[in-house]
Amino acid sequence: MPDTDTVIQNTKPAELVDHNLVPEAETIVAGILYEKRPAKRLDGSVAEGLYNAWITLDNPSQYNAYTTEMVKGAVLAFRRASVDREVSAVVFTGAGDKAFCTGGNTKEYAEYYAGNPQEYRQYMRLFNDMVSSILACDKPVVCRVNGMRIGGGQEVGMACDFSVAQDLANFGQAGPKHGSAAIGGSTDFLPVMIGCEQAMVSATLCEPFSAHKAYRLGIVSGIVPALKVDGTFVANPAVVTDRMFDDFGRIVHGEFKTGDEFQAGREMIRAGEIDLGLLDDAVERLCAKLLETFPECMTKSLEELRKPKLDSWNRNKENSRAWLALNMMNEARAGFRAFNEGNREIGREIDFVKLRQALAQGTPWTPELVESLMPGIGDD
Repeated sequence: MPDTDTVIQNTKPAELVDHNLVPEAETIVAGILYEKRPAKRLDGSVAEGLYNAWITLDNPSQYNAYTTEMVKGAVLAFRRASVDREVSAVVFTGAGDKAFCTGGNTKEYAEYYAGNPQEYRQYMRLFNDMVSSILACDKPVVCRVNGMRIGGGQEVGMACDFSVAQDLANFGQAGPKHGSAAIGGSTDFLPVMIGCEQAMVSATLCEPFSAHKAYRLGIVSGIVPALKVDGTFVANPAVVTDRMFDDFGRIVHGEFKTGDEFQAGREMIRAGEIDLGLLDDAVERLCAKLLETFPECMTKSLEELRKPKLDSWNRNKENSRAWLALNMMNEARAGFRAFNEGNREIGREIDFVKLRQALAQGTPWTPELVESLMPGIGDD
């Protein structure tokens, strides 16, 4: 019997058709890294001629927040990976060890899009295309959660098929705390993935939760330690990692510790070393499992299993886009400015009580009202 190499050489077309939308060189933009890494079998050996495509958000100084140009680059990168015959799986991650992604670039939002709903509407078309390009990718997409996955970062992360996280990462939404609503995917995906009640908690209260809680809720498929103390990996010391209940029978596994215990955990993190080696090993192993399957059966399985997320996303994304654009005239205009102009000392949120008091009196949205709500205004 002929070997596989002989069959391939005797039967493949002389010239393969290029299905990319643009030349490959044009898919590379500032802030997006695209790399093909050799795919490996489960035994660790390299599968010659096969690769995993790594798409990396490369803006670590702003916690990998995506700019308009980065969104364009991500759309093209996922399209490129989807049609690449040599690519088995896609790994979507961020640069560094602090953040996968914290969402849209608030500086760009505050300084360009705030007050310009017609412009933000066009930006949201690009954002929607980014989410859709993940959900439409013909290859399985693994979110390598190397750090914080917050806001829009949570939304693009949940669009992926799998998530593997280092256990110092935090997850959550920022919408109603910063002048928006989590309708770029989270209100579509969260109820499907973690249930309506927990989705309500996350998308309205905007309280960050740990990777351990994310694993317990089912929003990630695996977590690994990243903190090394004296050369040994240890679980996140600021989180309750034992499967424990409190005196009222409530689950505390995965919740942040409180008081002195939390502070002691944070001190241990600061004194230790961050090593993402176990995260990379876990991602490689998952990709190896995906490699050793029938490719068309895999793609069909992905298409079917994505339907619950897609059904909600496709039903709502255009209405959400329109609302988000109009919201740039009032609450988003105030919220993004507050985050952009604030700092740790004065805070990055508006005075919510003052706003509600003003609206209760029928005060219209004016530049003066927005100015009066900024962090630090009226402080002694």
